[in-house]
Amino acid sequence: MVGTHPVYLSIDIDVLDPAHAPGTGTPEIAGMTTRELVNVLRGLAGVNIVAGDIVEVAPAYDHAEITALAAATVACELVNLFARRSQGPRPVASFSGKSKTSADTLAG
Repeated sequence: MVGTHPVYLSIDIDVLDPAHAPGTGTPEIAGMTTRELVNVLRGLAGVNIVAGDIVEVAPAYDHAEITALAAATVACELVNLFARRSQGPRPVASFSGKSKTSADTLAG
């Protein structure tokens, strides 16, 4: 468990199946779909991700540019994770008149 420790997230684009990211130096058969990778990244909300990178993108091997598009999507998801981390718990309206945070709401 990483707890609250800072995390550096490195994503090798060849984790994706060549059908979704052919522009990489080392394609991996039976890899993830882009949707699966995005869902994994979104599942990391709450982890203290402080930095990250995307590696192995080789546009010269991809005439349709879908690898670059997949990498851009992953970069967008990383930025979203950074933004969520910096916001902290968000205030949530309460019917009792008292203000709660989103963490309080989840706790019950």
